[in-house]
Amino acid sequence: MRIGELSRRTGVNAHQLRYYESQGLLEPARGANGYREYDESALLRVKQIRHLLGAGLSSEDIAYLLPCATGEAPTLVGCPELLAAMRSRLRRLDDQLASLAQSRDALADYIEAAERVGGESYPPLGVTQPA
Repeated sequence: MRIGELSRRTGVNAHQLRYYESQGLLEPARGANGYREYDESALLRVKQIRHLLGAGLSSEDIAYLLPCATGEAPTLVGCPELLAAMRSRLRRLDDQLASLAQSRDALADYIEAAERVGGESYPPLGVTQPA
């Protein structure tokens, strides 16, 4: 099938499919006319890629994991390299969550302090706004 049909059948636009190819996630054959030709296994591969992207994995991570993937969801075989890559990604997500929580706490503190000072009138009484 050509890229347009793969796009239609998977709901993934052709631009994204070409990106997956550039990242080594999809490997279409080329017809004599130079057009990309995908076999039926590309349908499963695109679904696997979408699920793994939805789990927060990068295309680099996915390229590494796809050889261990089976089924649409997919199920990943727990080889040591795979587990190390997924644990590394989980640590990065934990770091991002901690950073976001810290930012949220700081913002909440600013809001609380501003509410204590009084937000009834702005600018504060006696202070004029620049023109």
